[in-house]
Amino acid sequence: MAVGLAGAWMASPLRAAMRSHDSAAAPAFIDALIARMTLEEKAGQLTLNPAAMRVDAAAAANPKEAQQKFEVQLAEAVAGKLTGVFNGSGAVMAKRMQTAVMRDSRLKIPLIFAADVIHGYRTVFPVPVGEAASFEPSLAERTARATAVEAAAAGLDWTFAPMVDIARDQRWGRVMEGAGEDVRLGCLFAAARVRGFQGDDLTADNAMLACAKHFAAYGAPEGGLDYNGADISERTLREIYLPPFRAAFDAGALTAMSSFNAIGGVPASANKWLLTDLLRGEWHFPGIVVSDYKSDEELIVHGVAKDGKDAARLAFLAGVDMSMASNLYALHLPDLVREGAVPADLLDASVRRVLMLKARIGLFDDPFRRIDPAREKARSRLPGAMALAREAGCKSIVMLKNDGGTLPLKKSARVALIGPFASGAHDLIGGWAVFASDGEAVDLATGMRAAGGNITVVEGCGVNEVRPGQLEEALDVARDAEVVVLSLGENQSMSGEAASRTEIVLPAAQQELAQAVAALGKPTVVVLRNGRALALEGAVLDVQAILVSWFLGTQSGHSIADVLYGSHGPAGRLPMSFPFRSGQEPYHYDHASTGRPQPEGPIRKHRTNYLDTPHAALFPFGHGLTFGAPVYSDFAMDGPVLSWHGMLQVSAKITNTGGRACEEVVQCYVHDNVARVTPPVRKLIGFQKVALGPGESRTVRFDLQRNQLEYVGPDNTIAIEPGEFRVWIAPSAQDDGASGTFTLTTPG
Repeated sequence: MAVGLAGAWMASPLRAAMRSHDSAAAPAFIDALIARMTLEEKAGQLTLNPAAMRVDAAAAANPKEAQQKFEVQLAEAVAGKLTGVFNGSGAVMAKRMQTAVMRDSRLKIPLIFAADVIHGYRTVFPVPVGEAASFEPSLAERTARATAVEAAAAGLDWTFAPMVDIARDQRWGRVMEGAGEDVRLGCLFAAARVRGFQGDDLTADNAMLACAKHFAAYGAPEGGLDYNGADISERTLREIYLPPFRAAFDAGALTAMSSFNAIGGVPASANKWLLTDLLRGEWHFPGIVVSDYKSDEELIVHGVAKDGKDAARLAFLAGVDMSMASNLYALHLPDLVREGAVPADLLDASVRRVLMLKARIGLFDDPFRRIDPAREKARSRLPGAMALAREAGCKSIVMLKNDGGTLPLKKSARVALIGPFASGAHDLIGGWAVFASDGEAVDLATGMRAAGGNITVVEGCGVNEVRPGQLEEALDVARDAEVVVLSLGENQSMSGEAASRTEIVLPAAQQELAQAVAALGKPTVVVLRNGRALALEGAVLDVQAILVSWFLGTQSGHSIADVLYGSHGPAGRLPMSFPFRSGQEPYHYDHASTGRPQPEGPIRKHRTNYLDTPHAALFPFGHGLTFGAPVYSDFAMDGPVLSWHGMLQVSAKITNTGGRACEEVVQCYVHDNVARVTPPVRKLIGFQKVALGPGESRTVRFDLQRNQLEYVGPDNTIAIEPGEFRVWIAPSAQDDGASGTFTLTTPG
């Protein structure tokens, strides 16, 4: 039946008039359609609800509530009360719904199908913060493209990704979904993921609309507490938290999601300045804004709306085009328009944006464009996607320590693999992977055995407890081994949404295991499984080697084994700083010096420091070791002056003094010596990956221009003044590397 409907639609005169969404005919047919719609049908086009037929993991990803019966939801769709559904069960479900709507509805407006496809569909890639550790935006574009190919084949038109929130407090669990603490890195990964999801042609059957979220400052909650308010200045908002959104929109993202949090006391979903004055007025954003899950209804609990009708009014007038999950727009917008509380032309404008979006992705050309159950199976977990997942996993791993060249391991070495994450189909794919399972992923023990490793595996302890006999068994195995690999960290419920932690340390049971193993004096490697930066301490910190492996997805075990045994050298770098102590959070490398900075040497009183901890990172942003030994030297510039409209090239020589090939991430930072607001101690302006053979040297160059030095001034506009700047070419945000100074000259 769906095939017949699609054929009839393809031959219809109306379809011919709609063929080009960019043509002059497109606004006319959409306006003609709007003119035929009732107020209830218009509100329906602005209503997106959870799919009644959905997988269990999708249902568990949001607050528990009564699930609607599929037949009831189908009737609502036919009646024009829904624009679409999200987190459904696949192409078969989508086909049933779209067939009914295109056959039986009055206006035959196609449904849109959306989902939380964050870092993979059936093939799962590393969690986004792990992938950001690759410092390779092109990798994120490739994994997003592979994700779209797989997910669109399941009937999906739209993904609620990428999350582009800058996150500077590691207590916040949703650090896992973003690109870390740096604005430059965040912008590059935001744009790359948008390009990957959307591809070159939004009408293609392997393209998905991207959604930049959460607009805005969701990553700045007070106390690192999820859903909490963000009390930040407009200047900070513009300089730190808004740029990745702008990068996503510039890359072509046509949807944005309003965030749960309040900014300065005003909830984002009721913030007209944010959603209308800035987003549409200043930035000229042409797409739609969708609420986060019931974030419009939550205006009541925030204390700014008295009831559901008032919440619908506030959210809609602020600039939220589409209501997700609450049904408030379907319930209240028609009456609000009839009463004059919501202008009819504003309602039509939002409906027009939604219909234009559906046209942009080809739904009016072919409502069944992405709905094909046979294609869904044919594109699932393909060898190329699996190979990419393994590559992405390797490139996401960060080596924090490698004392005495403990890594890579020899395959002949007798290895005791111990820890709660050593084996088993659990805690592999990470949070927000609702269409896949750990049972389809590769665990560490399997990966090491497949690599030819000689391993003996015991648990040693649980994530949070040591059961009787576990330590003794672990120590017996460790005594007989040449090397111990401890697989420690967070389980999937300890990071992600609704997973804020006051102490970002390993649980006491795992610390106890590490301490007991350390007493044996064996060479020991810690492989961390984590979704955020951690405050490492004690025996875990004192081991010879540490790998940060995040949640790497489907090919997790193979990727880690590739690095452990040296078939892939570690090349990842930290996208956020690992603090000495949890109490340092929020911490970010590009902080201000303050008027009383701590000089090098012993901690001095009356300086910006804690009594017990340096005002610095244990492992800073950008840190990561290789199997080589890169040395930075010979800083050079093509002159001491950067002209106002010109360019200045700076360079340094990077030499691999080690005996193994490596891939070094060379980073360029600047500091403005005098500005109108307190400048950061350093700001990342660029980076390059450089492959170096043993003993090989390469000169790495960066081109500096005035716009890279700009900042947001006290009047909330872009500012830059002539003056002196320091520049570093270095392996991390706290390393001196090779450096020099230059002067930006006056214009003219």
